Amino acid sequence: MGSKNKLKRFKENETFTNVIQPSREDVMAGFEYKGKWASFFGNNNPIVLELGCGKGEYTVGLAQINPDKNHIGIDIKGARFWRGAKTALEENMDNVAFLRSQIELVDHLFAEGEVSEIWITFPDPQIKYKRTKHRMTNPEFLERYKKILVPGGLINLKTDSEYMHGYTLGLLQGLGHEIVYSNHDVYKNEGAPQEVLGIQTFYENQYLEKGKSITYIQFRIN
Repeated sequence: MGSKNKLKRFKENETFTNVIQPSREDVMAGFEYKGKWASFFGNNNPIVLELGCGKGEYTVGLAQINPDKNHIGIDIKGARFWRGAKTALEENMDNVAFLRSQIELVDHLFAEGEVSEIWITFPDPQIKYKRTKHRMTNPEFLERYKKILVPGGLINLKTDSEYMHGYTLGLLQGLGHEIVYSNHDVYKNEGAPQEVLGIQTFYENQYLEKGKSITYIQFRIN
């Protein structure tokens, strides 16, 4: 994407009513919607997050399947989720929002027990790094998710990376967390939820065309 296109999207994002772009300082000092997301959406419906939402395709797709839930896509790259935000506005979807922020600040963006479910879709598996601190299912991130989730809240990991799938599965088993469902190839085996099979992102379609398996884990943090 050219720099002109990026600038155009950044400017458009500023006019979108479903996009929130706090500074890091604002988040750390006390984010205005933390514990008050019901006031943003105008209802008390359950909140579902997509972390590292990219173009926002999954956030919008989940919101279409579950209109009785509020869906928030979070990503630091606003030029990416511009597409999802624009689509949601064009289709008059009032249960979708996009939040430009770092994932590691998630427990500063939401209050304890404010989130009902989390989706992590096609994250960077961070294979080339020996340290796992940026891996989105590492123990530190899991603790952050636990803070904001309702008791028994679900976390979903959908990825094309067998490495990420295996790492997460091993970690969850080692820490004694509850694995609700696990599958190393969701399109060849039965049992995956509609939200897994019914939504395919641009990149997922590319992975499938290359013959890559799509893996999925649904789990709860004990």
